[in-house]
Amino acid sequence: MESSYISRTSGIGMKDKVGYALGDFASVLVFGLVQSVLQKYYTDVLGIGVVSIMVMFIVARIWDAINDPLWGRIIDSAPVWPDGRYRHWLKVFCVPVAISAILMFVKIPGLSAKGYLVYAYVTYILFGMLYTCINIPYGSMAQVITSDEKERSSLSVFRSIGSTFGAIPAMLLISLCYVKLADGRSVMSYQKIITGVAVIAVLSVVGFLLSYAWTRERVHTKPALKTEGQTMKVVKILLHSRPFMAVCVASMLFLAAQMFGQSYYTYLFNYYFNAPGLSMLPTACQYLPVAIIMFFAGKLGNRYGRREVCAYGMLLAGVFSLVLYLMGTKNVWLYLLVCLMSGIGCAFLFLLVWALANDAIDYNEVTYGLHDEATSYSAYTFMRKLGQTVAAVLVNLALLRIGYTDNVLNAANITEDTLKRMYADSVLIPAVLYLLVFVLLRFVYPLGKKQIAALQIQKEESLRRLHEEQA
Repeated sequence: MESSYISRTSGIGMKDKVGYALGDFASVLVFGLVQSVLQKYYTDVLGIGVVSIMVMFIVARIWDAINDPLWGRIIDSAPVWPDGRYRHWLKVFCVPVAISAILMFVKIPGLSAKGYLVYAYVTYILFGMLYTCINIPYGSMAQVITSDEKERSSLSVFRSIGSTFGAIPAMLLISLCYVKLADGRSVMSYQKIITGVAVIAVLSVVGFLLSYAWTRERVHTKPALKTEGQTMKVVKILLHSRPFMAVCVASMLFLAAQMFGQSYYTYLFNYYFNAPGLSMLPTACQYLPVAIIMFFAGKLGNRYGRREVCAYGMLLAGVFSLVLYLMGTKNVWLYLLVCLMSGIGCAFLFLLVWALANDAIDYNEVTYGLHDEATSYSAYTFMRKLGQTVAAVLVNLALLRIGYTDNVLNAANITEDTLKRMYADSVLIPAVLYLLVFVLLRFVYPLGKKQIAALQIQKEESLRRLHEEQA
């Protein structure tokens, strides 16, 4: 396969790191609405049933299986724009993505139940398509900002920092969007939801534009050749790449665990702990350790190996989730404390997952001569979206298990057994997913510290030869 690289360089500065972080900050601002708010909005405001929501998410992923690789291929073969091969798309799609995010939360008065479901299908799939259009080129930017694997590890940390800050507005929104009725019940306020979503969407546009302005593509590239059957060739290589598939599945399961928690906590804290205003705190406990670990995650990854640090972090997260199950506590603060301990384990993979993905893409480049970064990243993005669907299916199955019918947990269904099942699902499902990620990273993903060092030497030599050929 002909290479797309014609030069390489490194030496990124703080401006590049902050600019790259702002790109994921902007992405997660709108994606966080799907993670934290959308499920509850669909059931409680639009009145869509949990089975219908599951089916909708599955249909959307079937479409993504076609749409994501197609868009990745378009990006790989598109002309290189004067302002960059990938960053160019940030300014093109930032406004459409923001508008599509708002449209998901617009409630048109007077629609029937079927009308609201159709509207949800159209707006959710539209958002997914436009999000792909901006997220794939953004994710591919790391490959052209620098060719140095340690600098990419630094970019991964900064990207995750941006992601952490980007998730906060949606968490605040889901906690502050309730109003109390005369009978004492807490229900979602549509006016608060749509106002918050509009503010978040505008902030995302600002974040994308700043990311565009503050980053620089140093590794100059040229479009991949438009040859018949090229997309299928790339897909076959990716499916046969052990590092790539391992990190894809691990990322899918990790995101599924995170999104399951963020969606299910809103129900758990409303019914089990009777504290809907605190529903953002378990997710905050997952992100809080990032604020400390971000200062040394990259260094630990470079010293002991990114795979090793992430794997044992996930083992820690899974064990503490099992501890929560065994405790069976009704003390909300004790629950949050153990969530915080689990969050410490999650923080390492959260900060370094993008570096693991870039290592796998580098492996494919050296081993198979595969330089179709956007197509590779589109496959990785699809697997992360699949994690979103796994989370949605698990959330809705858990709701069906406790008798969440007619989009409310009826008082007659709130028994001690119901609450115990709700609590068990909230901790056991993430525990199983975290432990599966540990197994994948430790025993399936093959790129440990020694393998990465050898891979970097091979890549630098390959790029040097290609640069000489082009010269």
